[in-house]
Amino acid sequence: MICVAACEYLYIGSANINSNISMDSSKQTMNEETENKDVELDEETVEEETCLEESVDLQNDEEGEVNEPSKSLDELEAKISELKDQLLRTVADSENLRKRLEREKEQTRKFGIANFAKDLLSIADNLGRALDAAPNKEDVEDKAIENLVLGIQMTEQELQKAFENNNIRKIDPLGEKFDYNFHQAMFEVEETDKEPGIVVQVLQPGYAIDDRILRPAMVGVAAAKGGKKNVSVDTTA
Repeated sequence: MICVAACEYLYIGSANINSNISMDSSKQTMNEETENKDVELDEETVEEETCLEESVDLQNDEEGEVNEPSKSLDELEAKISELKDQLLRTVADSENLRKRLEREKEQTRKFGIANFAKDLLSIADNLGRALDAAPNKEDVEDKAIENLVLGIQMTEQELQKAFENNNIRKIDPLGEKFDYNFHQAMFEVEETDKEPGIVVQVLQPGYAIDDRILRPAMVGVAAAKGGKKNVSVDTTA
């Protein structure tokens, strides 16, 4: 009997121990699960806070970008206006430079030979004087003199032709109205049937390239009747 009682006591004790162990194991498992859930909750909380912060930062960036376009647009418009003004100025300067170069080119083309032409005027004057002093063809008996006069005439004609080819024109204003731009009055003639201011004598023809005077024509001008002279004598040229 004693042995049976002892066995029952050991069995009951063993069952209690196993029960306690099982309860302790369950409690430990529950604690671990609770801790895991707490860890998971903490991770979710961190993730939510991180997402919230990123959302706030993104919202701030978007608000900053919304405020920036107005300022950026004004700056761009100002820059475009400045560049447009610079472009217009550059185009205007280029056009003015092109026109000035064209004028200079035209001036050079027209008047580049002015100094050379002035040197030839004395030759033309001498040829003219030689022809004025030469006898008429009918009065020449010597064939050599006739040929000489003919050669002078041909030379003078070729020189005048060369002048015309280079836009150099001869000013011979006999019978024309006096023009101080192209004529130089050397004296006045009172006893004449010409109107006052008319050129009645040409002492020396003038020359011009287009509208630029190379040398004014030296002339005598009809004076006003009654002794009043309305044309002043210019001896400065």
